[in-house]
Amino acid sequence: MGKTKQSGNGTGTVYPRRNKEGKITGYRGSYFTADGRRRYVSAKTKTDARRILRQAMADADRGLVFDADNLKMGEYLDRWLMASVRDTVKATTFERYEQITRLHLKSALGRVKLKALTPAHVRGLYREKLEEGLSARTVRYIHTTLHKALKQAVMDGLIPRNATEAVKPPQPSREEMHPLTPEQAKLLLQVAHDFGDRLEALYVLAIHTGLRQGELLGLKWDDVDLDDGSLQVRRTLTITKNGPIFTSPKTTSSRRSVKLTGKAIEALKSHLKRQLVEMDRVGSLWSPGDADGLIFASETGESLDRRVVTKSEFKPLLKRAGLPEIRFHDLRHTCATLLLTRNVNPKIVSEMLGHSSIAITLDTYSHVLPNMRDQAAAAMEEALS
Repeated sequence: MGKTKQSGNGTGTVYPRRNKEGKITGYRGSYFTADGRRRYVSAKTKTDARRILRQAMADADRGLVFDADNLKMGEYLDRWLMASVRDTVKATTFERYEQITRLHLKSALGRVKLKALTPAHVRGLYREKLEEGLSARTVRYIHTTLHKALKQAVMDGLIPRNATEAVKPPQPSREEMHPLTPEQAKLLLQVAHDFGDRLEALYVLAIHTGLRQGELLGLKWDDVDLDDGSLQVRRTLTITKNGPIFTSPKTTSSRRSVKLTGKAIEALKSHLKRQLVEMDRVGSLWSPGDADGLIFASETGESLDRRVVTKSEFKPLLKRAGLPEIRFHDLRHTCATLLLTRNVNPKIVSEMLGHSSIAITLDTYSHVLPNMRDQAAAAMEEALS
């Protein structure tokens, strides 16, 4: 019998695995870690075994040692978060992954061996979460997180396949939107103006530009050209467990230029005058720090918490105006609906909203399309009459 082929100079050992008939069924690699323990990796081909072995040894050198045969899901998920997720995504995205892992994945699957995880485990997890009252959308977030974690495990050679790929997550229902009518939008802005609301300009911009709330609260005066009548979306204000931070816009398309209406320019000019008065009044107490130059700031120059704005400012304004209790995000829907119902090109609306494709715009506002089709038919009939 030939000798087992070994790779020298500390590069580990790769050898074939045979069945009772002597047929090669796969390859196994072994190596020693700093603690003197022998560890193993497996693969179908010799090339894959050598690749996985090199990766395992590199991980061992960095202190990431996986005993794949006995590794539990809880331990793997912790290591995945620290080694593969942290510092590669936005802080808010990492917090979401960490929260889902801690609250849902580790509690249900933490004691299951990584190699023993099956589609049945995953399917049972989703069913259990739905029975607990979680929404289909939240269960899909759980699915996305688990899928990413197991995909990395496959890439690292720890498991042969991703158990989530055999499980279909629940389909979330379409998010119901409540855009204001033109009359309601006018009333909201009129009431904000009549009561001297210090955030009047925020509501004007929300309806006139369709910016997301985080984009609005992240705007700085350097982003606005009142003479040219335009603004640049360059950042978004995000709330994390460590406080507010500025992050890059949601997508490449979200980093955009938006043309301002005359009323939006007027509202911003009035807001600037109000802010300068506030700065003079508080003097040295105006301490914005990283929030320096924010258009929408607190009375001492600090960034605003979107949750506080919604609960303490926006909701009371709706009540004062006698309007239904909608979400702040519905002001963005209001902007899009008003434009589309007035036959503004959907491509222009899509770019204005910062959607990554026009398909998203058309799908999101499909309820507006029947009216647009009627208008198109009437326009064609008029053109050829």
